[in-house]
Amino acid sequence: MNSFPQEGGCDCRYLRYRIETAPLFVHCCHCRWCQRESGAAFALNAMIESERLTLLCGEPLWVETPSESGKGQLIARCPHCHLALWSHYAGAGKLVSFIRVGTLDNPDLLSPDIHIFTDSKQPWLQLGDGAPAVPQYYQRDQYWPEESLKRREAMLARAGLPSG
Repeated sequence: MNSFPQEGGCDCRYLRYRIETAPLFVHCCHCRWCQRESGAAFALNAMIESERLTLLCGEPLWVETPSESGKGQLIARCPHCHLALWSHYAGAGKLVSFIRVGTLDNPDLLSPDIHIFTDSKQPWLQLGDGAPAVPQYYQRDQYWPEESLKRREAMLARAGLPSG
């Protein structure tokens, strides 16, 4: 059974969105920046082509915030309840949206595909979900499914950008 599309939104329901397909990949990030930003032990982000993200109602407030890379990120927040719904990181720009999995109506559908930056993982947190865990970042070709790699190539081609 295909579980997509899936909808999500903020706490006050001003902003609602739909992801039209399964994401490319789901990161569980344990870096200190994500810990600070989320106020939790990690951030769980589903990467999806922005063209597969549909805004159903409301208009996000775009907030530029710093990131460990020094290039920052652009966060879509509800202008009323201020919940963060997705981000655009400098590396992928606006082509890819990093959906906060917890903002989906059914977040149970998306478990991590990989744990990243585990060298700064909280020591009390035990990883036992079977997803690979890497100390920092990773090589995309080593972990992404073939279908996601093809989708990425197609997205870059549509945008007139080189693959790599």
